[in-house]
Amino acid sequence: MSGKDIYSILRRPVVTEKTAILKEDNNQMVLRVRPDANKIEIRKAVEKLMDVSVTSVNTSIQRGKKKRLGKSIGKRSNWKKAVVTLAAGETVEFYEALESLDELETPEE
Repeated sequence: MSGKDIYSILRRPVVTEKTAILKEDNNQMVLRVRPDANKIEIRKAVEKLMDVSVTSVNTSIQRGKKKRLGKSIGKRSNWKKAVVTLAAGETVEFYEALESLDELETPEE
């Protein structure tokens, strides 16, 4: 993988309401990845680490927002987002664990 370790390619999953809908409807998962990683490296890393088969990988660069603190103006760093489509019937244990946590936290009346 051209000098990149597969453990360093995938940074962390992006967990939002929108990514939860993507997971349920399209069997897609959203990951934050290294900015210099390409689609082939991302596909191989996901398949090897999560033991699933990947249908497609879409990537985009998320530009950092400008933020101010008093008079000084700063900028958050840019980051790369990968939307990974899994094959039909494939699941990732991470998302299943999150769903079970949601069920535990939901108060019953």
